[in-house]
Amino acid sequence: MLVDQTLITVRSGRGGNGSNSLRREKYAPKGGPDGGDGGDGGSVLLIGDQHLDTLAPFARRRLLKAESGQNGMKKACYGRRGADLELPVPLGCQVFDAETGELLVDITRPDQRYVAARGGKGGRGNIHFATPTHQTPVEFEEGGEPVERQLRLELKLIADVGLVGLPNAGKSTMLSRISHAQPRIADYPFTTLVPQLGMVDLPGERRLVVADIPGLIEGAADGAGLGHDFLRHIERTTLLLHLIDCAPPDGSDPVENYRTIRNELATFSPALAEKPEVIALNKIELVAEDERDQFIEVFSGQVGFPRGERALVVSGATGEGVREMLETCWDELADSRRKGADATTGGWGGRAGS
Repeated sequence: MLVDQTLITVRSGRGGNGSNSLRREKYAPKGGPDGGDGGDGGSVLLIGDQHLDTLAPFARRRLLKAESGQNGMKKACYGRRGADLELPVPLGCQVFDAETGELLVDITRPDQRYVAARGGKGGRGNIHFATPTHQTPVEFEEGGEPVERQLRLELKLIADVGLVGLPNAGKSTMLSRISHAQPRIADYPFTTLVPQLGMVDLPGERRLVVADIPGLIEGAADGAGLGHDFLRHIERTTLLLHLIDCAPPDGSDPVENYRTIRNELATFSPALAEKPEVIALNKIELVAEDERDQFIEVFSGQVGFPRGERALVVSGATGEGVREMLETCWDELADSRRKGADATTGGWGGRAGS
């Protein structure tokens, strides 16, 4: 189960009090102060973990507390420092102050650390207050108070490629074809209810991370259907892989279906609509062989491909054209990274478009 938003409360540890102790031994009746310092309270830290892809571990853990520091003791013994509470979070986790809505940190790198609540400082014992004229001080410091904050965690999946398209465009089948992911597959819409991640291995020890985003429908950017809550996940992808059903079961026009998704992307975020895009006509096995060339030519011309260039054709069911599609995605990603921008608009030729 993917949990991509949750509220948690974090509380750091309280600092230990300093000790107010005077040395009392048989042969040292005026031994002076020997109260040690209190230990610092533990902090609460969020740490990026590349092996996680959900916030589910926080779904039932609403209050997360670090350990308090131990009080100082006599004989100048210092209190033990409270243990930090380290909370692994998936990459792509954004941390907001729940009260103000301020974005505190965007955790995007493995082992990236953020101190969500710093532990209270341990108080000083009375050994620090002795002076030549004040040799038996009774002053000491109390430990620092803990910090408590309410945080909103929001997950935006980080992937190289985001699979987009209308419901039943074959995205789940394609993800299962190109990776070891096992998304739910059925012959009815909305079988994907949460984003799915898959690792795609290419020859030469190359690897792509692909995210299957739940099917979008017209009006998704305004809250319609299942896609509204998941459009933000596509923002973290470098490249869009747009699958178009060649033979929609409802008899709709593949060109209009393509334009519907493009409009929803642009409405939700202009920057999202400018991302590089690979367009692939899926389920090509459903088009008669003697009609394929004309079908591809008409589609490519109507969506704006330059003369002589055509959309890719693939089949998630049979594997036709899949390797070429993946190599095209790899080339587009390499080109985008060379340019140093995730939202660079690329060229056509079955590759990037608007």
